[in-house]
Amino acid sequence: MNSKNKQTKFIHLGLKDYQEAWDYQEALFGETVARKISNRKLPEEEQVPTENYLIFCEHPHVYTLGKSGKPEHLLLDEKGLEEKQATYYKINRGGDITYHGPGQIVGYPILDLDNFFTDIHKYLRYLEEAVIRTLSDYGVVSGRVDGLTGVWIDGDDDAKARKICALGVKSSRWVTMHGFAFNVNADINYFGNIVPCGIDDKAVTSLHLELGHAPKMSEVEEKLKKHLADLFEMELVND
Repeated sequence: MNSKNKQTKFIHLGLKDYQEAWDYQEALFGETVARKISNRKLPEEEQVPTENYLIFCEHPHVYTLGKSGKPEHLLLDEKGLEEKQATYYKINRGGDITYHGPGQIVGYPILDLDNFFTDIHKYLRYLEEAVIRTLSDYGVVSGRVDGLTGVWIDGDDDAKARKICALGVKSSRWVTMHGFAFNVNADINYFGNIVPCGIDDKAVTSLHLELGHAPKMSEVEEKLKKHLADLFEMELVND
């Protein structure tokens, strides 16, 4: 192809059932991978640029278990799930178990990294950095913990360390799916029903708990979008 396509379609799904959002991701992911395969059979001048997508949504209460996760890290049985009005899915991302729910920004970047850079480690760090910068906009200092993905507050103090954003991604042919879950106004009591990401010795937090008040979700989303666009040098367009 003659040039990289850094234009990225932004799609906000609102409050969306997890399975429906997963199916939607899979469709876009599949189309992108298929286009890349098709392009390889064509002369460069006939190749069609791949699309990039950034999806934001919230989910009703749900627990998802990644490929490397342990089912026993879900501490609820079927009756317990019903009582919590929560659902449970085994899915095809990396990582262990996590929770999604209202008040959480769930981001699903479906990017062809050939349009940006082919480095999954760098990709994960950029997702984390966008959240770190968003938290900084609210005066909240955050960072990383060696050997663990995600964004942490007081990560250098084992007694105080608490996770505010979890990551779990899948990639094939440098196309990404799944992504991150950023607790903004989330009910963190739901994390008490799992061993979050397989880590049993560190706490979970939400931005509203750190601030002492609930920020507007739309405001946090706008700040996060800007930081993602800046880091990836992408041109975001509303779909």
